[in-house]
Amino acid sequence: MQAKDRLIVALDVPERERALELVALLHDCCGMFKIGLEPFCNFGPSFVEEIQQRGGRVFLDLKFHDIPRTVAQAGRAAARLGVEMFNVHAAGGREMMKAVVEAVREESAGKNHPKILAVTVLTSLGAEELHRDLGINRSPLEQVIFWAKEAEECGLAGVVASPEEITAVRQHCGGNFLIVTPGIRPAGAGAGDQKRISTPADAVKDGVDYIVVGRPIVQAPDPRQAALEIVQEMEEALK
Repeated sequence: MQAKDRLIVALDVPERERALELVALLHDCCGMFKIGLEPFCNFGPSFVEEIQQRGGRVFLDLKFHDIPRTVAQAGRAAARLGVEMFNVHAAGGREMMKAVVEAVREESAGKNHPKILAVTVLTSLGAEELHRDLGINRSPLEQVIFWAKEAEECGLAGVVASPEEITAVRQHCGGNFLIVTPGIRPAGAGAGDQKRISTPADAVKDGVDYIVVGRPIVQAPDPRQAALEIVQEMEEALK
């Protein structure tokens, strides 16, 4: 995989036209575009198709979390949209994860199906929030490993986890298990609302498959140049 293919750009912008401008600017210097809750709710499923028509591949980041049948049906819909990847919350449990894997395989019979990822511990959560707000007594690292192993056993392709857990997930789940990492900030960029963050170079050295970058690119004076610099940083790290 080339360095540019590892970059997923988060299109978390409030204006549809601005998002499409970014797709035109960036589609040949990144691997995918992440469509999260904000753009999906603002612009609808047709926005995914517009990106695909402009040469972009889509990571649908809606973090499905519901009863097994509901998530399975949502997974079928994501497969029909032709997205490359989508995610579910590992906290939904084993039956939910197994149900969506089976449903997507059925929906995509005879053709490529989306890779399904499990969201583990959100990068906005630290140990204090995990304990105080969610009643989870494991450390973030322990909880990520627990959910990653469950996701692998349920047939998911990989996980979304913070940079701090890349090495441990790789050790526990092997080289073929995908790791997608948000909370990536180039040197000098602000952390925003992320708590467990890293640079592109460090994430690649630790063994990540894909990094997700939003504001440092989409809010940059020159988004294309910002993306190219991140790709260059990853290229240097891969050497």
